[in-house]
Amino acid sequence: MSTLSVRRVAGHIGADIDGVDLSQPLSTDTVEEIKQSLHRHKVVFFRGQRLDHASQIAFARHFGELTYAHPHDDAPPQDHPEIFTIDPRRFEERYGKTFRDEYRKRQYSYFDGWHTDVTAAVNPPAASILRAETVPEFGGDTQWTNLVAAYEGLSAPVRAFVDTLRAEHRYGGSRPVGEDSAYARRVNDNLLVSVHPVVRVHPETGERALFVNPGFTSHIVGVSAAESRRILDLLYAEITRPEYTVRLRWEPGHVAFWDNRATAHLAPRDLEHLDVERRLHRVTLIGDVPVGPDGHESELVAGRPFTADHRVAVAAN
Repeated sequence: MSTLSVRRVAGHIGADIDGVDLSQPLSTDTVEEIKQSLHRHKVVFFRGQRLDHASQIAFARHFGELTYAHPHDDAPPQDHPEIFTIDPRRFEERYGKTFRDEYRKRQYSYFDGWHTDVTAAVNPPAASILRAETVPEFGGDTQWTNLVAAYEGLSAPVRAFVDTLRAEHRYGGSRPVGEDSAYARRVNDNLLVSVHPVVRVHPETGERALFVNPGFTSHIVGVSAAESRRILDLLYAEITRPEYTVRLRWEPGHVAFWDNRATAHLAPRDLEHLDVERRLHRVTLIGDVPVGPDGHESELVAGRPFTADHRVAVAAN
């Protein structure tokens, strides 16, 4: 009999899973139960786990092969190229002390900050697994939203309309990152651009989900710039409706596992003015190429599929 306990934590998305030690090998039945819970709840949380880089990677491999750490990360932890460490101080070391100021300037609306991981790739990661190592005593929460619920919340005529649309995705979304910073140079030297269906059919559940996000989507293809902005504003307002979301208060050892094909998430915005430490580690599962309701697949515009053998170009200073 299964020892797992699955408890919903919000009306449309999210569940806590108890009764499993993620640092140990898992049975086939346990893996399948976690996978089915992920499909149903879109993001699942495991609290108080004891994982290091190796055991996080081992847990993730139960569900598929892993990507390289990140399209722009040239220094993942030694011997663990799958690990992407999320730490603002690390980003400052790479991109300079002005990185946070430049980031804040790009945040011009409530929608900004919401994203689905690496949708600039033609095969965005299927899922992401994030564990907390060090977190502040307050703040730094992460939110997720259910993109299937957001699609289903649209009226039937609007659903029929967006089923036909495609959108370009790139780093920086609708605002080019420019060329005058270390971050911009890193993005442009490792350019990833793809065109995806605005509505994605989930390859395992068959559900339809909105597949646009402010962090990566630059514009709707085949319409005017003004039309694109208004369509995207409508869809962003839908995917960020509070009733579709769940919020996690991190503690050391907490693990979040989300379906990247059916969710977007919001990184914390309440710590930038505080001198606190926040360090988490993420791995991502190699994804498939999205398919729209019409059966058409995403198209690669620049770069290559995001897999385990990814290499990062780093320009000399």
